[in-house]
Amino acid sequence: MGRRWCSSARTASTTSRAARRPSPACSTVATPSPIGSLAELLANTPPDGRDAKKPYLLAPVDLQALKAAGVTFAQSLLQRVVEEQSRGDPARANEVRASLTAEIGSDLSTIKPGSPDAMKLKAALQKRNLWSQYLEVGIGPDVEIFTKSQPMAAVGTGFEIGLHPGSTWNNPEPEIVLVVNAAGAIAGATLGNDVNLRDFEGRSALLLSKAKDNTGSCALGPFIRLFDDSFTLDDVRQAVVALRVAGTDGFALDGSSSMKMISRDPAEIVRQGIGKYNQYPDGFIIFLGTMFAPTKDRGEKGSGFTHKIGDIVTISTPRLGALANRVNTSDRLPPWRFGTLALMENLARRGLLAKR
Repeated sequence: MGRRWCSSARTASTTSRAARRPSPACSTVATPSPIGSLAELLANTPPDGRDAKKPYLLAPVDLQALKAAGVTFAQSLLQRVVEEQSRGDPARANEVRASLTAEIGSDLSTIKPGSPDAMKLKAALQKRNLWSQYLEVGIGPDVEIFTKSQPMAAVGTGFEIGLHPGSTWNNPEPEIVLVVNAAGAIAGATLGNDVNLRDFEGRSALLLSKAKDNTGSCALGPFIRLFDDSFTLDDVRQAVVALRVAGTDGFALDGSSSMKMISRDPAEIVRQGIGKYNQYPDGFIIFLGTMFAPTKDRGEKGSGFTHKIGDIVTISTPRLGALANRVNTSDRLPPWRFGTLALMENLARRGLLAKR
């Protein structure tokens, strides 16, 4: 059955605690508790055939705040402006995209956010009434950081992801996610799907929470890879994240997001997220954003891409593995009930809350 996996609960009862250690990747399991092979865990994770009495994979985070950075790639920046200008209507997207490209071009990658050149471009666009709140966070000095979901609400690989049932224009967002401890140190990385409702956010940026935070809308996994001599932040900076969407209707969509194209360095995004003005005693995770914004038509010409129930979304990169989830609507997913109180009760029953 391959290598047996063990529980490290006796040495680190939560991943939040594990990330606090000076060298978390060097931590050892003092009293290993075998729980099964990876093949067994993966096979028992999808909800259709799960035996709840046997171990299965969860999202690899627990008490950490779930945050995300937006508009961190110039290529996807234009798509955010398209969503805003089309007011969330996919039928208008192509027309708006062509108009914006003619006015400001399609390549903003040479603009460093917050730089004098960026401020000159801002002034020029404002004079032409083309300035946008997305351009502000895309090329301005301050990164957009928002709450993606609540601690304990993320789903892991093999689980279903959820779309608000009222959405008709939505997409996956394949991203690398950093795991940051309470001191602001980056402990490791994983993969994430920042499930997004383009129509909701396009109608109004004030609907961001409804566009981003629904049951099953935050997927993380398959595991956290902790930083050590063989895997560092520089590997994250060089990574290419692949995406594949396979529909039950035969539709297939492939894309990728190169971290080399990010407008802001990952360390700078973390620095803007934690400090004297904002603390996370249990640490936080942060989605770094994506350059991927699908435009491939799924139906009639000009209709663009949107999910259909049953889509299988696979996000992967060689050094972090693959995160795979099936699409459903949030109201059809099992209600989220295992929160922080449930975790504390679970740890107490297992005698894992003793002071360390």
